[in-house]
Amino acid sequence: MKLGFEFFSRPAFEVAPELLGKLLCRKLNGNAIKLRISETECYYGEEDSACHAYKGKTERTWIMYENGGRAYIYLCYGVHNMLNIVTGVKDFPEAVLIRGAGEFNGPGKLTKALKIDRSLNGENLIDSDNLWIEYDESGKEYPYKTDRRVGIAYAHESDRNRLWRFLLNYEK
Repeated sequence: MKLGFEFFSRPAFEVAPELLGKLLCRKLNGNAIKLRISETECYYGEEDSACHAYKGKTERTWIMYENGGRAYIYLCYGVHNMLNIVTGVKDFPEAVLIRGAGEFNGPGKLTKALKIDRSLNGENLIDSDNLWIEYDESGKEYPYKTDRRVGIAYAHESDRNRLWRFLLNYEK
């Protein structure tokens, strides 16, 4: 079953750990590929100096200001597409970066494998048949650990030190 608006309409710091263990789904060539989400990071509002919305609403970040449940995809280093899931309510920018799923550790490797690019920016994950997220119907619980976010050396120290990176903890 697909995740609905109620799931995505909450703050990114709540949604990010709860996405762990869910299934990232992508339809390619008529087949649905489903990969278990293993790593996420959250970015929360204009006050978070690591968040793209830190400098306000722009042509790039407008989608972060929409209701939760949409894809925010941007190009990193001119090479890698990065998949983020917009969360929360309209006019407050926040999103969760999907850093890993299935055997793909690293957000660029993941989007390349699933052929996710900026043509899917703004995709409504609640209604889409191309890209969506499903509950794990097994009922299994997925323990996780937290860490600092990756690749944000430009952010204020307090934001660099937030434990807003969430990883499945296979050791438990």
